[in-house]
Amino acid sequence: MGEKIRIDEVNKALQPKINQLLEHSLYQKITTPEHLQIFMEHHVFAVWDFMSLLTALQEKLTKTTNPWVPVGNPETRYLINEIVLAEETDVNYFGKHQSHFEMYLDAMEKSGSDTGRIKDFLLQVTHGTDIFLLIAATKLPHNIKIFLKNTFEVITEGKSHKIASAFTFGREGLIPGMFTSIIENVQQNFPKEDLSLFKYYFDRHIELDGDEHGPMAFKMVEELCGNDDEKWEEAQQIAEEALDARLELWRGIEEEISENIDSKNLQTI
Repeated sequence: MGEKIRIDEVNKALQPKINQLLEHSLYQKITTPEHLQIFMEHHVFAVWDFMSLLTALQEKLTKTTNPWVPVGNPETRYLINEIVLAEETDVNYFGKHQSHFEMYLDAMEKSGSDTGRIKDFLLQVTHGTDIFLLIAATKLPHNIKIFLKNTFEVITEGKSHKIASAFTFGREGLIPGMFTSIIENVQQNFPKEDLSLFKYYFDRHIELDGDEHGPMAFKMVEELCGNDDEKWEEAQQIAEEALDARLELWRGIEEEISENIDSKNLQTI
């Protein structure tokens, strides 16, 4: 059975979960600037840990230590290096080079979101604290912890085809449709708000992932799984777990927004 057919089969099996994310009720709940702030304060952790998935693939599939020698498939090396270039040093809204994570932090600050939680977390990361101990010990919301734990379990296991599956099915292949749903809703509910930096970040991802990175990422999974039935089964399982983690992240955000709405309603009674 050809690799392209296997990719199609995995995508078909994942479609119910993908549809849940594309049509999630969370998007309709983001109706005030405060709700958008709640969303960003959770979602920024997914923006951040994406880079760890990417750099894990870079370590596995390219040569990042000296002395250098060519390794693996040149097309896969190109994909990884291209995405790293775009993610770490893309052109921001003002025409300057900046990582997508830094763009998101700027968008958060412009929207009035609190960046303290993510900055405090990253300060602990830079101190070299074991990531799993850090996730367990931190006071982050439970949905963020589940999401991060899923990401770093895949990375720590160190199997290239599993990391590529989480990266492709859980991020690159999913993002264009999901982000389009978010942007459409935000534009409807905030026609007068200056969300230029927020919109630029999402539009940039939709453009890159939909036109370039997504299709190339699927080819990477095809190459890494090849004709190995066990690898394809593992790739699908990892993809399902990544989508479940995203659904849990969305569930927690929606719950916090609902609590905010209920609190506001009580204050007006």
